[in-house]
Amino acid sequence: MATSHIHKISSELQLKNSQVEAVEVLMEDGATIPFIARYRKEATGSLDEVMVATIRDRLQQLRDLDQRRESILKSLEQQGHLTDDLKESVIAAETLAILEDIYLPYRPKRRTRASIARERGLEPLAMLIFEQQGADPLTAAADFIDPDKAVESIEDALAGARDIIAELVNEDQQARTRLRRLYFSGAIIYSRVSHGKESTGAKYRDYFDWQEPALAAPSHRILAMRRGEKEDILNLSIGPPEVEAIKILEELFLKTDGEDSAQVKLAVHDSYKRLLSRSMETEIRLATKEKADMEAIKVFSANLRELLLASPLGSKRILGIDPGYRTGCKIVCLDRQGTVEHHDTIYPHASDKQRRDAAHKIQNYVARYQIEAIAVGNGTAGRETETFIRGLDFDRTVNVILVDESGASIYSASETARREFSHLDLTVRGAISIGRRLMDPLSELVKIDPKSIGVGQYQHDVDQSDLKQSLDDIVVSCVNGVGVEVNRASLELLTYVSGLGPQLAKNLVAYREQNGPFASRAQLKKVPRLGPKAFEQAAGFLRIREGENPLDASAVHPESYHIVSSMADDMGCTVLELMKNPQLREKTDIHRYVTDKVGIPTLKDILKELDRPGRDPRQEFEHFAFADDIANISDLKCGMKLPGIVTNVTAFGAFVDIGVHQDGLVHISELSDKFVKNPAEVVKVQQKVEVSVVQVDLERNRISLSMKKVPGKSPQKTKAAPKSKNQKKPDRNIGRKNTPFNNPFTDLLGN
Repeated sequence: MATSHIHKISSELQLKNSQVEAVEVLMEDGATIPFIARYRKEATGSLDEVMVATIRDRLQQLRDLDQRRESILKSLEQQGHLTDDLKESVIAAETLAILEDIYLPYRPKRRTRASIARERGLEPLAMLIFEQQGADPLTAAADFIDPDKAVESIEDALAGARDIIAELVNEDQQARTRLRRLYFSGAIIYSRVSHGKESTGAKYRDYFDWQEPALAAPSHRILAMRRGEKEDILNLSIGPPEVEAIKILEELFLKTDGEDSAQVKLAVHDSYKRLLSRSMETEIRLATKEKADMEAIKVFSANLRELLLASPLGSKRILGIDPGYRTGCKIVCLDRQGTVEHHDTIYPHASDKQRRDAAHKIQNYVARYQIEAIAVGNGTAGRETETFIRGLDFDRTVNVILVDESGASIYSASETARREFSHLDLTVRGAISIGRRLMDPLSELVKIDPKSIGVGQYQHDVDQSDLKQSLDDIVVSCVNGVGVEVNRASLELLTYVSGLGPQLAKNLVAYREQNGPFASRAQLKKVPRLGPKAFEQAAGFLRIREGENPLDASAVHPESYHIVSSMADDMGCTVLELMKNPQLREKTDIHRYVTDKVGIPTLKDILKELDRPGRDPRQEFEHFAFADDIANISDLKCGMKLPGIVTNVTAFGAFVDIGVHQDGLVHISELSDKFVKNPAEVVKVQQKVEVSVVQVDLERNRISLSMKKVPGKSPQKTKAAPKSKNQKKPDRNIGRKNTPFNNPFTDLLGN
């Protein structure tokens, strides 16, 4: 990394140069973000995963900028335009916008009005007028009339000269800088309905006549308006008041009030309307889109993390049910490792006879396979099936749990499912996924594209490469944060382990199938192509329960085993005794084991891990049940207080499952009695909450909920938000009583 990049990033992030440089060096050496954050704290000064990822992303941005810089320098040199001063300006450019402004006058262009005027020999006239030294434009233009060059009149000559001046104004770096500053401080986004689209675009009605400061607009509104524009429902424009932009240009380019300056003024106005305004609008559109994408991706990522880290029930014998009416309920019996022992179909929602047969089968399977819990998918017929199961008598205590089945159908038809269960029907695979999700949500959800899980906001509208990078980071972080049992993990789960990837994961699974369970981490080195670097990256995140070395079940990295052995020797005990005896660990003085490579942060982590080796960081599973007497939206009454589970958190509120096949919306203004700026500060995906029913729309199948003590009461805000002079009308979706029925985002979310 260039030294200038180190200084720049460390300054931006308020870090030491050594921290940024350490991250860069480690990544260049193939280290992953989880490995760096967990096992290289001394090198980075204990930077967490978020900061390491930020350094990685900023470094890539600067590299991209350098690549563009080199491309521009090469182009300028080939054209013969590169001077020492120009080269110095290109090298000094700190942003892509500035770099492109410098290059703009020299960039190869298609034929423009200005280039045509130059071909007609009008550049001298243009420069004479542009200098504004008092020349008479009419007299000067007469000398340039040339029918052979399509300059038939004085006006033709002046028009061509103005075209050249307009292009000079457009390419002026100072003009572009000042206009860019105006756009980024005072641009307003205007949204109008397209002619005749009022009916077909009804879901965008809040944007039929809307305006607000562009950079202050929240992400969901930006993305909603852009989607409306893409669907030809809305017409968008972004820009500051034209008079302010023209004033800036006139101050820059008008020198006198003579006739020549009058021509320049005409050219300046034309330059703004025809060239500069379009260029600046493109930039501000890109900037607002990037900002909206970043915020939406942040929401999606936070939701995904909560979902992946949902509490696991653990290794239990599960009966999984994929509910259905006409086609019946597919059921599977899973052992404690998630292996399918039996599958069948029951029809509890058909005739009385079929209902009795279904009850008999379920009771029989629970007894025969010693079922400990029943997982019921929460889709179609989910609540009805749950009620049916709860009404049965079993020979043991069996918990009946509704499981979020979002994405299960995607998994059922995937290559992964076909590889795992090629002999089973799609619907049976869905029941398996539901049952396994209850046992371990993380292990099962990694098999599904995160975008199919249903916790995003406008996921199809944001930059797909940025979204993928962010979601991949979250999955990798969760998998490695929890740790992976190497002898039980699926290929998909192993793929996300630090240092492995798809091919090494396949090799590991193949080795396991051929040679049996791994007895030690050291045995991992025998996996084909799993070399020293991959072992270093992966070993600490792979767990081997009941292995030869007790540390193999922990997050202590093999490179630190000798430290634990030294601690045990100094205490006069074995490693296992040190792990089991807290008094021995309390007596251990970690300062004795500090070296030039191992410091206090790593030693503290080691002792913490010895206390609870291989501890799952996820919360303990808590049983949850919806209200018994509420199963359909028609059962709801305003004022009811009901238990629910948060299924999605957005920028405008949270969606909550209350067990009626339709999530209700708790608008941001109904999340708390206090003012809420960011819903993620109040609720998380999978959080169990109590809500009040505010409004029910049976016709549109919508539910409005509240988490406030007094629903509908205005939230307390410590300081009133200043009103923008540019805002045409108040934001109808934030800070007031709101329901899904006047909230445009309910219609647009996630489609």
